[in-house]
Amino acid sequence: MGRGYAAEEGGVDLPPIKENFHRNDLPEGFRYQSDFISPHQERSLLSEFKSLEFQLFDFHGYIAKRRIVEYGFEYDFRARKAAASLPIPDFLKRLRDNAAGWSAIEPDEIVQAVITEYTPGSPIGWHRDVPQFETIVGISLNSSCRLRFKPYGSEGSIAAVTLEPRSVYVMRGIARWNFQHSIPAVKSLRYSITFRTLRKRAFRKASPMAECVCTGRQSAIG
Repeated sequence: MGRGYAAEEGGVDLPPIKENFHRNDLPEGFRYQSDFISPHQERSLLSEFKSLEFQLFDFHGYIAKRRIVEYGFEYDFRARKAAASLPIPDFLKRLRDNAAGWSAIEPDEIVQAVITEYTPGSPIGWHRDVPQFETIVGISLNSSCRLRFKPYGSEGSIAAVTLEPRSVYVMRGIARWNFQHSIPAVKSLRYSITFRTLRKRAFRKASPMAECVCTGRQSAIG
């Protein structure tokens, strides 16, 4: 088990992290830990969000309830392309580095950071993330939600886990490619920070500063 995001400013380590689900209930390749960041660090991030220019999420002309800010890459669902965007800001770099370490990846492998604002009633429909990206790391802020999984393209039961504020998860391998995931409508204001690595096959075709062509199906309406 990894430890929390980092020591507080006073140099005191965070308490041990506990998982809140049974491993057998969720797909292989999914890992979750609560209390990855401290309440102080959560408040600091939420304060930074107040100055951001969130944009409505446009999925093939459907305007979702949630709003986003994208760094590194921004994805155009109409054109089915990802293009270079603003660099990941300084206030996210410490979190990126710690999330990468917890996920056993290098910080410079993370090429995209997305901050998402979920107002009450905002859902995410069943989907897999666009295929240009590989590993997905998410941090929840301000309120909890339910993250659900079901097999992609086959029958199977739904498994779910509660993502608590200040928690972290990583999705890779079977959980990333063989399952869809969704979030039911949230009950209160929630934010998430999602870090993604570039899929190695896509990387061979295009550098991080070039366009990546979407070849898969995405359905993330909400």
